[in-house]
Amino acid sequence: MRRNRRAYLVGVALVGVLSAASIYGRVASTGDTQWLPLDIIVGIVSTGLLLLLPRRPVSTALGLAVLAALSPAGTPPSTVGTLTVAQRFPLRTAALVALAGTAGHLVQGLWRSFDNLSYLWFVILDFAVHAALLGWGQWTQARQQLLDSLRERAERAEAEQGRRVAEARTLERTQMAREMHDVLAHRLSLLATYAGALEYRPDSSPDKLAKAAGVIRSGVHQALDELREVISVLRDTEIDEMPGGRPQPTFGDLPALVAESREAGTTVSYDDHVADATTLPPATGRTAYRVVQEGLTNARKHAAGHPVWLTVAGGPGDGLRIELINPASNGTPLTPGSGTGLVGLTERVHLAGGTLDHGKAPGGGFRLEASLPWPA
Repeated sequence: MRRNRRAYLVGVALVGVLSAASIYGRVASTGDTQWLPLDIIVGIVSTGLLLLLPRRPVSTALGLAVLAALSPAGTPPSTVGTLTVAQRFPLRTAALVALAGTAGHLVQGLWRSFDNLSYLWFVILDFAVHAALLGWGQWTQARQQLLDSLRERAERAEAEQGRRVAEARTLERTQMAREMHDVLAHRLSLLATYAGALEYRPDSSPDKLAKAAGVIRSGVHQALDELREVISVLRDTEIDEMPGGRPQPTFGDLPALVAESREAGTTVSYDDHVADATTLPPATGRTAYRVVQEGLTNARKHAAGHPVWLTVAGGPGDGLRIELINPASNGTPLTPGSGTGLVGLTERVHLAGGTLDHGKAPGGGFRLEASLPWPA
């Protein structure tokens, strides 16, 4: 800001030098000094008025046009005033100021005419110069507006890019939280089941205690491995296989998931009425696996020791329907839950183009039902 003001003051000083040069040139060419005091006064006043030009450009330019009518010393400052208004104001305002400057110089030419220049040529030059000032100022203004527009678009594009990056990061974190819940909640609920058996059945045989401890140890290792795999796979949403060659769960892994729950002590009645499961899209199969996994995990947490009825049916063109029913909660959950598992599962199913319903079953208990698209 201080640098711009200093540069402007230097420009005012240069205009003052031009005014002094015009006075000297007029006196040197005509030898007439009778108007010298007026010229000096007009030169000083018009140059001083330029200091007001940045704050009041229109009124200052009109005042400079009046001073230009009195003396050629006012011509350089008046020219600067006309150009400044043309650069900063609309065409109509700029044209009126340019017309005032033209009129002021026409009056000057009437009573302070040049000996070697006819008044007609003076009028032509006067109109040509002010038309050029008007055109130059309007072109500069349009160019500056274009640059400002391009700069604004660049800043807006940069801000939009920043917003998209922030949204992508938020989405990635949400996806990571959902994946970690789906994978680890199931594994940890199994560990809690075996740990509960060790706590409430300390009189079991050493073989059974050793087997339960071995399952817990193996489950902890698997949970840690799956945690690392989830974090790694979420770095690339297009990865089909996790590091180490272990694929993501598919629809074909449902029997193993059910068997794992049965080994943990949950009685699962599994009815599979799926036709031609090999044509099921992989993404739909993974979503179906997560639905069943979440249902079995919630059943172990809230209705431990009670049977679970699982039905999976559908075919190409008919869609895939999953229904899981378990009795009502029997008290304090085996492991605490945040209540966000079904929220994330609902979002996952919706992203897959399906629907998810959960609530009380008609005969009592809890029902989880999902419908997923299966193209023909």
